Amino acid sequence: MTSPDVLISEVGPRDGLQSVKATMPTIHKLRWIDALHAAGVREIEVASFVPAKLLPQMADAAEVVRHAITLPGLTVMALVPNRRGAEAALAAGVHKLTMPVSASAAHSLANVRKTREQMVEEVRAISELRRDMAPHVRLEAGISTAFGCTLQGDVPEDEVIALAVQCIAAGADESGLSDTVGYANPAQVRRLFKRLRAELGAHAGAAHMHNTRGLGLANCLAAYEEGVRTFDSSLGGLGGCPYAPGASGNVVTEDLVFMFEAMGVRTGIDLDKLMAARAPLIAGLPGEPVYGMTPEAGLPKGFRQQGTTSNV
Repeated sequence: MTSPDVLISEVGPRDGLQSVKATMPTIHKLRWIDALHAAGVREIEVASFVPAKLLPQMADAAEVVRHAITLPGLTVMALVPNRRGAEAALAAGVHKLTMPVSASAAHSLANVRKTREQMVEEVRAISELRRDMAPHVRLEAGISTAFGCTLQGDVPEDEVIALAVQCIAAGADESGLSDTVGYANPAQVRRLFKRLRAELGAHAGAAHMHNTRGLGLANCLAAYEEGVRTFDSSLGGLGGCPYAPGASGNVVTEDLVFMFEAMGVRTGIDLDKLMAARAPLIAGLPGEPVYGMTPEAGLPKGFRQQGTTSNV
């Protein structure tokens, strides 16, 4: 089987669910993850290992991870803000740890109650922990608010790149850039990812874009044109950051997959099955808005996906 040209990393079960007030029952989470896997999604951020009193939506993180790792060919990721969270995630059996390291000094304190410098040291501590506990587990330090911040405003690009470099030096395997509050534009995305890839080479990570101001897909395309091949997105556009005012609207997975497939860029994801995966999401969060232009409009007449049976 031919490998996909891009990796679509689904973050809805973590980024999406932590951003809504309702708590999705565990059984619905598992059905949703199963449906995403059946559609061909091969990397899912399934949970966040944080105190349940802060995010009750993530109280079942270990149970969700234990189920997800039984799905063949799936890379199971979890977000961890500190060493304690990493210990629990590794014990549950995750394949990859993701850490939020904010480029904005104000957002860092609001989101994880640590300075940027302290978070780099957390990266170092978690890198050492996984080396001792599970050396096969990968570690990603995502640079959040890389394109601007609703709390701080402008975030200097030199500081963004310097922070990513520090995270790799501290032991992270990769470092990507996140548009946490939807401030990015395509020119800025090209500029920053070009610099990131020049500095980090193979350690440059994913593009995590939000559609808050309608530029999510344009920014993903700009990142693709700069050589990025891993993209975070959320089914139905669910998600945002509860600690960054105005942060809403992850890039919709369905629209992102359609864009790439329409371009002839293979994702390995069956669009019909992907859109069917909205059913367990909606069942688990009745009344919660879900978005997506492609699901609403349907696939174009005669549209064919390479390697799938889609025939509309």
